[in-house]
Amino acid sequence: MANNKLLVDERQADLGKFMVGRLLPFRKKRQVGPFTFIDHMGPAQMGNGIYIDVDQHPHIGLSTLTYLFEGSIEHSDSVGSKQIIGPGDVGFMTAGRGVTHTERTPQSERGTGIITMHGYQIWVALPKDKEEMEPRFDFYPSTELPKWKSGGLTFKLAAGNAFGKSAPLQGYSPLFMVDIYVEEATKLDLRDQLVGEVAFVIVKGSITDQDEKVEAGQMLISKTNEACEISLEKDTQLLLFGGEPLPEERYLLWNFVSHSKERLHQAKADWKSMVFPKIANDDSYIPFPGE
Repeated sequence: MANNKLLVDERQADLGKFMVGRLLPFRKKRQVGPFTFIDHMGPAQMGNGIYIDVDQHPHIGLSTLTYLFEGSIEHSDSVGSKQIIGPGDVGFMTAGRGVTHTERTPQSERGTGIITMHGYQIWVALPKDKEEMEPRFDFYPSTELPKWKSGGLTFKLAAGNAFGKSAPLQGYSPLFMVDIYVEEATKLDLRDQLVGEVAFVIVKGSITDQDEKVEAGQMLISKTNEACEISLEKDTQLLLFGGEPLPEERYLLWNFVSHSKERLHQAKADWKSMVFPKIANDDSYIPFPGE
């Protein structure tokens, strides 16, 4: 692999009832553009009493982005939002100064047999001047996202600006997230199509970049002006994440992101003291790890 590029393998992380493949953060690369955390969920078989049940937990300084291929998640938060996020939809919760939320398998899917859960949980760090903004939740159904076909490829723009198109979800700094499906083996020229850093996340199949093969469960990170042309195998699916890096370094502490380590420790103390906003009629609580 060239010195100006980085190949990352998914690392298994145990979330209790199921495993995820963690791609970001990575010891050699903490962020790609403003994206600071990427977990690959599944494909996992659920049912027979095994469901997603992530109790009330907090965030600051970031936006969470949920994008699914199969299954669905019911999102509830302290802003008052309640939304089922299904395949192809985008759920975007901005924590700002502080929010709590839960993620659960919807009641309508419980007891219906085996279901498949497959998708990505993503964190996007907020710019410094937006880190303490009011929390909010935005939902973009799959039907509202730009989709198009070109040269044997099917594109779907989940967020930001890419390939001359703009998504309804713009975020708070220059970014992009593109879902690409390869109908026929082809090449993709990225020159002048993306701006900033880019991560190629292979969902299934493989791509080749300068004789380096990147397969499912791997992520290739590059600068967009260095990722010119890639070869894609038939039936490959990949996600492109990235954008302009934020000017200040970002630190992570559990579910918190900030440019300030002091702010992270304040958030930890606030959660332990139970002064974060709460979801109405929900007494669940995930303790700070190690407490």
